[in-house]
Amino acid sequence: MDGFIGRQRELASLQRMVQRVVAGGRAGRPGRAILMRGRRRVGKSRLAEEFVERSDLPFLYFTASAQRSAELDLRLFVESGASSSLPDAARFTGQHPRDWDAALSLLASALPDDQPSVVVIDEMPYLIGNDAGFEGSLQKAFDRELSRKPMLLLCIGSDLAMMEALNEYGRPFHQRASEMVVPPLNPADVAEMLGLPSADAFDAFLVSGGLPLILDEWPQGATPAEYLADAVSDPTSALLVSGERALAAEFPEDAQARRVLSAIGAGERTHTLIGRAADLPTASLGRALRLLTDKRIVEALTPLSTQPSRETRYIVADPHLRFWLAFLGAYLPEIERGRGDLTLARIERGWAAWRGRAVESIVRESLRRLPEQLPEDTNAIGGYWTRTNDPEIDIVCADREPIAKKITAVGSIKWLDKRQFDSHDLTRLYLHRSQLPGADESTRMLAVSRAGVSVPGVTGFTPDDLIAAWR
Repeated sequence: MDGFIGRQRELASLQRMVQRVVAGGRAGRPGRAILMRGRRRVGKSRLAEEFVERSDLPFLYFTASAQRSAELDLRLFVESGASSSLPDAARFTGQHPRDWDAALSLLASALPDDQPSVVVIDEMPYLIGNDAGFEGSLQKAFDRELSRKPMLLLCIGSDLAMMEALNEYGRPFHQRASEMVVPPLNPADVAEMLGLPSADAFDAFLVSGGLPLILDEWPQGATPAEYLADAVSDPTSALLVSGERALAAEFPEDAQARRVLSAIGAGERTHTLIGRAADLPTASLGRALRLLTDKRIVEALTPLSTQPSRETRYIVADPHLRFWLAFLGAYLPEIERGRGDLTLARIERGWAAWRGRAVESIVRESLRRLPEQLPEDTNAIGGYWTRTNDPEIDIVCADREPIAKKITAVGSIKWLDKRQFDSHDLTRLYLHRSQLPGADESTRMLAVSRAGVSVPGVTGFTPDDLIAAWR
């Protein structure tokens, strides 16, 4: 698929930063830095490439790798400098810096003084992993030389926790950079990119996770069922390979974390059931869950009400990885031996039930973007459940989280192809509202339905309403 879809907000932010570089800074320090983070394969590198191409500024683009040594990183950085579009790129030719202090000083000498330029360091966490001194070297170089140049330093990383930590108090680069989070393409972007109606666009988002690599191979106008029929039979499709590559990059040696993640991806949500499925002792399970949540691979959710609860549930944060773990990861061998038809049949059997639960998080996020259509004082949206799932409420709106002072609304999600939210669903929602701590007869009722809402007494939302929230 041709063209660059979405990312207008991110491109505008990068361009504003360039304008600040051009405007100069206090005490002769026009240089600026950005720490850009986002999940693997959301298109961070593609965004950076699009930005430097549109800016028409001289730039250096260097990508680190986990498989390199510090010495090889230095050599390839110099090669990137020599082949860059910086006016003084020739300064890199024949140079062999012994450490990052020398390499970054060489970079500063090659940056122009009379026009803005851009330096992109992609996958920066790998540089830090290969050389613990890189972070300090970057801080010294930025303070002494780089910030005195009219340049924008763009540091990119997929390790969300590490990229967040780089700007924390006590770290060398603290308060020297702005932060930018690059999310996956959102459901409205997916609808535009694929030319799909709103309901199918949400389904396509659940399958693709909004990852450009998958959407690029998705035929225009194809429904999720049509796309899957083709992609599942191709062992080289982005749909199949992206999940395995992401896991290999995140957990190259941590088998326990992968076992726990597989259990969560298979549908287990509680601490006890995850531990049973992963067959791990309590201590090992706790370490694996902490690693997964620290890396933002897994979300730990608690019920939202006016009473505290310890009924934590775990879900895979990324929609595509959630789909991949549920339907693809364990069945790659049968796909590779030409039996993708078995995998496809399994998806068809489990799709409706899996989709109904997987769509909950994106529905809640969509509602957060519609504050004018929610009750006043709604500042948090979550769900509610008990140990026995009686009741289990899809949508709880409140004034704050995790323990609310006021419940502002309760709601139900019915993501079925043909059946609307009807009087039976409304009766059940009334019952659940009566069982929710903090809710009463004045608490507003919401219904989100793929096929529409056919009864009065609730505020209804359709896929079209939710898509509009992202535009």
